[in-house]
Amino acid sequence: MARVKTNELPNQCPVCGGDYEISKLHCLNCDVTIEGHFVPGRFHNLSKPQWQFIETFIRCKGKIKDVEVALDISYPTVVARLNEAVRALGYEVSEDAAAAEEKRKDVLQKLARNEMSAKDALRLLEEGE
Repeated sequence: MARVKTNELPNQCPVCGGDYEISKLHCLNCDVTIEGHFVPGRFHNLSKPQWQFIETFIRCKGKIKDVEVALDISYPTVVARLNEAVRALGYEVSEDAAAAEEKRKDVLQKLARNEMSAKDALRLLEEGE
């Protein structure tokens, strides 16, 4: 059977913005259709940019330094986007992680303003990992 081009599943109802359920599943191979009440799942909550980030994160096997290079973003930005995706999946981000993220941002800002040496900044960032 020829593969039918399908549309991407929206995150919300395109008419009212509300939640929806999936009521029909169709197999392209055997042409069987199953009707019922199905929920899209946890990953459905991710926005398109969050999906793209997660795909990159997985492609980089979770190595934050590789994600930094692939997306051309800083370490704190990688961590912030990861925390965003974790929250979108319905999990809590520990306060320790949030505090460490803030510490990294502070260190990098001080470094950018020449308020500390690169050596001191590196030491503080490595302590936080």
